[in-house]
Amino acid sequence: MPRSRTKPSTPSANSTKTTASGTDASQGSSDSTSKPSRKSAATSAGQQPPKHGSAWSREDRTRLLDELVAWIGEGKPLREWCRQEGKPAWQTVYEWLEEDKETDRRIARAREDGHDALAEQCQVLSDTRPRDAVEVQWRKLQIETRLKLLAKWNPRKYGDRVGVDHAGGVSIVLKTNVPDAEDGH
Repeated sequence: MPRSRTKPSTPSANSTKTTASGTDASQGSSDSTSKPSRKSAATSAGQQPPKHGSAWSREDRTRLLDELVAWIGEGKPLREWCRQEGKPAWQTVYEWLEEDKETDRRIARAREDGHDALAEQCQVLSDTRPRDAVEVQWRKLQIETRLKLLAKWNPRKYGDRVGVDHAGGVSIVLKTNVPDAEDGH
């Protein structure tokens, strides 16, 4: 992995590699493998860059939040929705939720529905017959990942139950240095 994203001005004897065609393989830009930012990708494609929270119209905001509630209710993550073209950044969504408590409650309810959807996915994955041993392991990984996430996100419903049972009685003897009333002192 390169330490720097900039290409050295003069290649050293140790850094150049010659391929079978005689070209220098190390001369390729390491920037070609890096993921472009949302803003640069949008502007390079001739599209508008993503809007900040206050730049969205009220109608767009309402439409987008309704879409988001449905998306999250299907068990899909908020940040995945935000990475789609034409969607606000996740920070913007959280700003909107701070301002609108009703939508915040709708999102919370959708998250619970999404948790149930993930649990149903686990059931479908386990009930579907795998073709080979590799698919068995892959399905096992999918199910375990979903169950671990559910246990973290909603421990009361999907976490391991830790019970402390106590059988027997508890007796407490309280001793004070105050004389009994019978002693007459």
